[in-house]
Amino acid sequence: MKVGLFGIGLDTYWPQFEGLLERLEGYQQQIANKMESFGAEVVNVGLVDSPVVAREKAQVLKTEDVDILFLYVSTYALSSTVLPVVQKLKCPTIILNIQPVAAIDYKSFNKLGDRGAMTGEWLAHCQACSVPELANVFNRSGIDYEFVTGYLDEQAVWDDIQDWIDAAKVAKVMANNRLGVLGHYYCGMLDVYADLTKQSAAFGTHIEIVEMCEVKKYRDAATETEVEAKIAEFRSAFDVIDACEQSELVRAAKTSIALDKLVENHNLGSMAYYYEGETANDYENIVTSVIAGNTLLTGKNVPVAGEYEVKNAQAMKIMDAFGVGGSFSEFYAMDFNDDIVILGHDGPAHFAIAEGKVQLVPLPVYHGKPGKGLSIQMTVQHGPVTLLSVVEGKDDVFLLVAEGESVQGPVLHIGNTNSRYRFSIGARAFMNEWSKQGPSHHCAIGVGHIANKIEKLGNLLNLRVVRIC
Repeated sequence: MKVGLFGIGLDTYWPQFEGLLERLEGYQQQIANKMESFGAEVVNVGLVDSPVVAREKAQVLKTEDVDILFLYVSTYALSSTVLPVVQKLKCPTIILNIQPVAAIDYKSFNKLGDRGAMTGEWLAHCQACSVPELANVFNRSGIDYEFVTGYLDEQAVWDDIQDWIDAAKVAKVMANNRLGVLGHYYCGMLDVYADLTKQSAAFGTHIEIVEMCEVKKYRDAATETEVEAKIAEFRSAFDVIDACEQSELVRAAKTSIALDKLVENHNLGSMAYYYEGETANDYENIVTSVIAGNTLLTGKNVPVAGEYEVKNAQAMKIMDAFGVGGSFSEFYAMDFNDDIVILGHDGPAHFAIAEGKVQLVPLPVYHGKPGKGLSIQMTVQHGPVTLLSVVEGKDDVFLLVAEGESVQGPVLHIGNTNSRYRFSIGARAFMNEWSKQGPSHHCAIGVGHIANKIEKLGNLLNLRVVRIC
């Protein structure tokens, strides 16, 4: 992921104030170094101080095909030296209004005596001078932008910049993602039905329709050695309880092997699935044994959503790309005594964010679905969490987000991913406000509070973000 960085200044200043240019270039290099520490490849083209230089540097940045552009206001600069760069690149632009220090040392400054030297010192701190001018010109030119305002040693500044870089990385992940859809919708679950064209338009995601017969082909070809290795992987990743029958482990292992090959063959980065099939046929056998394998894939950066929930596969991929998990969830119950909401699902889950080891358990029945098989029992790590839903509203695709906390307490031991969540606005208000936005009944849950990052992602993708709490 490439970050473009250019500073702006005024060439008239350099012969007037000795050392000013070098000083400002040093500040810009500090910013570039910090950005690189956030995992970005930084294309730093230096200071742009005239319209001629602006066009030269714009061409360099265009050739490098940067994903996001940071404009560092090093001192006052004419907007005519800035507009050509931003116009040519046509990519998200963040204006860095970052001073060297929190405040000028007025006492030392006024002791300099030489008003020329004093002016040069002031110019090293006058980043804010250009900010209204740039905003005016960008507004009149129809150019979108955001600000980061502060000073070099301020942690909030670096947090903000890192959030922008992280969001740009996720935007690129989504644009390059291949989402597989396997099977068909759960009949009658109208909220889950998605417009695949809108999903591709919103995120740039390629959607690959894959077939159950391909899964069957790979499953039929699974060898005894592969099955043994897969069961060993189950035992490594999960706490396989004694009640799991060997025949069920073998059944799940064969399906997991087939799913791995399906993902590899189509280079999938995520998947949504559902199927039923006639009683006791091969496809029913496959679909009733997918949870363990899909949970392994989800924990290995290929998130899988059940019930053909394409929108939630997108939400899970976003959370996974931010590095916070993204477990498939739906609303289970409310506990008004403890003011919490319980969310979970019968799988798949994101085992990398479990509180303790995930249990692999037998289910005698999949509620509302055919058959029986192995399922996942886990709780999301206790501590801060973020909930995300990709919503298809009446007019647009948007992101719905809320921050809360996964808390200790009793859960339902029914072979599902039960967790208890508390929200700052209370359980009642949360349920009302979340539901009013019209999401499907599924969401993706990740660890940590990342609503700020998701808001920036929405900005980069030109998607609305609705934040509940």
